[in-house]
Amino acid sequence: MITQLIYAGKFNQDTKISTWYPNLKGSSDITVGNLMTHTSGLKASDTEVNRGKVASEDSAINWVVNKLNSTSQNKPGNFSYNNTNYILLAGIIRQVTGKSYKDNVKERIINPLNLKRTYFLEDVPAGMTDGISYTWNRKNYQWAQYVEKQQASQLVGAGNLFSTPMDYYRIQVGLTNGKILNKTEFDYMTNLKAKSPNGYSGGMYIENNGTLKSAYGNLYNTHFGNWIQMTSDNQNGLIMFLNQTQNDENRNKAIGYQILNHIKPNTFNAR
Repeated sequence: MITQLIYAGKFNQDTKISTWYPNLKGSSDITVGNLMTHTSGLKASDTEVNRGKVASEDSAINWVVNKLNSTSQNKPGNFSYNNTNYILLAGIIRQVTGKSYKDNVKERIINPLNLKRTYFLEDVPAGMTDGISYTWNRKNYQWAQYVEKQQASQLVGAGNLFSTPMDYYRIQVGLTNGKILNKTEFDYMTNLKAKSPNGYSGGMYIENNGTLKSAYGNLYNTHFGNWIQMTSDNQNGLIMFLNQTQNDENRNKAIGYQILNHIKPNTFNAR
């Protein structure tokens, strides 16, 4: 959605985030591109720790700004993944459009792609079960953990959207077929000037000279683990949404890599 707004002429990757966050320490040195590549130097701890009450979008964003102002931060330039970047980007979307982040997601992603299994947690229909995660402890399906509404509400733009592998695949296709972005816009988003050598830009790691894309995610105090690795043409790959893990990213990827090698040998990366 940020890339959509850039192509609509609202700002560019070099725009300083002090435009929207004038009271955030160091914001005059941080660009939109830094947020999109996680090279902002910003790091707020405990963004995923349940704070015990459902947060509005505005209060979730303000909490992050206050947290950043109360702790020391690094200078922009080096990659360090932190939810802070996406939460601040969600705030930019809100300010630029004058609409909530949720409304923007519905109007710009869910509705154009006709997604039927993608919801914000509070909107999951009655009768449809949201994901339950487990761990293995000498037998399967132990220590069940849901994502709590309070926790999800804190992560506006960074973990409050629930989907399925098939809907996620439709989103990936929509990023290059013109329904969300076209190929030129996707290439722009994933090759921003602030991108670090590890290849992370616009939510994806771009590897093997642009032929592969990947992303990994999990959520604190749950047993979920999601890993996707696909060819850039969306023709081959794996979208792996796990709900019983041992919170071991390397183990999860090793299992996924075995599957990828069955799909198309000598194509994908092990990590």
